[in-house]
Amino acid sequence: MHGYEMRRFKPAGIDRDLPWDRVILSVVIPCYNEVTTVENLLSKVREVPLRTEVIVVDDGSTDGTRDLLTRLEGGALVDQIVFHERNAGKGAALRTGFARATGDVVVVQDADLEYDPAEFPLLLEPILSGKADAVYGSRFLGGPHRVLYFWHSVGNRLLTLLSNMFTDLNLTDMETCYKMVRRELLQSLPLAADRFGIEPELTARLAQAEARIYELPISYNGRSYAEGKKIGWKDGVSALWAIVKYNALPPRAPRWTPPAVPAWDAPERLAGPDSGKPEA
Repeated sequence: MHGYEMRRFKPAGIDRDLPWDRVILSVVIPCYNEVTTVENLLSKVREVPLRTEVIVVDDGSTDGTRDLLTRLEGGALVDQIVFHERNAGKGAALRTGFARATGDVVVVQDADLEYDPAEFPLLLEPILSGKADAVYGSRFLGGPHRVLYFWHSVGNRLLTLLSNMFTDLNLTDMETCYKMVRRELLQSLPLAADRFGIEPELTARLAQAEARIYELPISYNGRSYAEGKKIGWKDGVSALWAIVKYNALPPRAPRWTPPAVPAWDAPERLAGPDSGKPEA
């Protein structure tokens, strides 16, 4: 896949001795009516100094997004594009993308530019260093963010609180888009949610799997409804039921046991022309 390019990685404040050049990050992008932002977003993803596999799932767009993605197909910005014939919801789009991911680690990236792909290395570091199986990017841990809806932030915190009560985790932002998970772990989870219930379901399944979860502050450039924001109060109500359903009812995720040797430390990766250590 042409997206598995080598890019030298030199950001400040990151452990340069980690195998940045050996890990492959699958970026799954659910997309619905984002014709004004998706191409810009894909360019930003490709600028990240990591080996990336970019998977876009168009979830029945009707605003010209499908035509734009068709033109981009086979180009440098994207590796796989999947078209849903009708809108099935973010969860359905993500499950399609997760099933097609082949990288070592998978991250969710919305197509609306609210989240900055430049922060992928920040999220990836705890996984590469062996501390975490999954990493959440929290909008509520002090990162720079656009000032927007008060009641949205209250709702997010209440949903996170209820989720934490079921999972016994101490997350600050369960509803965040930025969830980065080792691929083998992610593909072992029995995910079923079609819409925004995928967020509490992912959290419930990771907790059931006893995955090691880290949470880090991220920036957040939220948009208004006039700018295309889609989630509303009905989705918040649905999330309440999703928290109960996916925590209290079967099936449960199997317990996760990380492999003794991660894929990026496999002999065939180590034997490559690059040792994995970033340039000084």
